[in-house]
Amino acid sequence: MSRDLTIGRVAEAAGCKVQTVRYYEQIGLIPAPPRTSGNQRVYDETAVHRLTFIRHARELGFPLQAIRDLISLSDHPDQSCAAADGIAKAQLGEVNRRIQSLIALRHELEHMIEQCKGGKIKDCRVIEVLSDHTLCETDAHDAAAPMAQPPSAG
Repeated sequence: MSRDLTIGRVAEAAGCKVQTVRYYEQIGLIPAPPRTSGNQRVYDETAVHRLTFIRHARELGFPLQAIRDLISLSDHPDQSCAAADGIAKAQLGEVNRRIQSLIALRHELEHMIEQCKGGKIKDCRVIEVLSDHTLCETDAHDAAAPMAQPPSAG
């Protein structure tokens, strides 16, 4: 494999930003590449493959630890894929939980909007409910808050 990709080229080939490459290197998801005599990082196609894997896993919502585990599993191609299946099933469970929370959130917003009379702000049901969580029909929408994301992978 050729070792002639700069950080900018590897980022472009993997569809991410230079900062993302540095971040994943810093947290150990990709190995530190060799450097030239001028101290410039030099990557190969393996780095592009790994970054593409990470980016796709992030797009599917996998947390960084799950990605770390999947990378570790992929480094041992002859073992059973049961552990990878387990990680994917756990992620599916998390997606289903978030879908249920988002459905509850949608219902709560619809209910809040339906109760609004369209009058003055002082009588606005939207403002009132947002100011007093006890006026919500359910707490199920609490878990629908977006998950924290690492630096943009795009």
